Amino acid sequence: MTVQVPCGGRVLFIGDSITDADRDRTDGADLGHGYAMMAAAWFTGAQPAHRVTFLNRGIGGDRVRDLRARWDDDCLALAPQVVSVLIGINDTWRRYDHDDPTGVEEFERDYRHVLTRTRDRLDAALILMEPFLIPLDDKQRAWREDLDPKVEVVRRLAADFDATLVAVDAAFAAADTDDRVWTDDGVHLTPSGHALLAQHWLRAIVPDTTATA
Repeated sequence: MTVQVPCGGRVLFIGDSITDADRDRTDGADLGHGYAMMAAAWFTGAQPAHRVTFLNRGIGGDRVRDLRARWDDDCLALAPQVVSVLIGINDTWRRYDHDDPTGVEEFERDYRHVLTRTRDRLDAALILMEPFLIPLDDKQRAWREDLDPKVEVVRRLAADFDATLVAVDAAFAAADTDDRVWTDDGVHLTPSGHALLAQHWLRAIVPDTTATA
């Protein structure tokens, strides 16, 4: 299922550091240096007459509970026509580096809350991106025990909310190359990793030439 982006519309990327990608948070129009910037540039280059505003509200280190706390300001107040969410790896990572886990029930509750708020307040299409891990060693491979149920939650929520799912975790798992092409630490992406992510994201959207925002 693809999302139609109206000419004159706003597309919001929101999530954690993978979305943040070192954006300048003092500049509300800055898209960072990652997949959000690449996807916006490729979309605009392919559709130069189809004017769309892209916004980035990723914040490094965020978990889904943090997203919930800032959702009104960083999503609803911007009134986007498309909301793209990538969240979840920190909900797993904090279990292993700080002994601060996020249970799958809590993860689903908070994620469902922000999607429900969006559905109730905005006439916006939803794009949900799977949280992902590109494990570089056996220690990281053990994280799958925690992450896999959260990936399943995102897939279930995409179905429940009629959202478009971008199967990021599956895409990296299927990529036939050295994992270090995509990542240096198993989580954060190299430019090549961001490009792959942007390419998969772009398959989820098409310009809507019949509507305006």
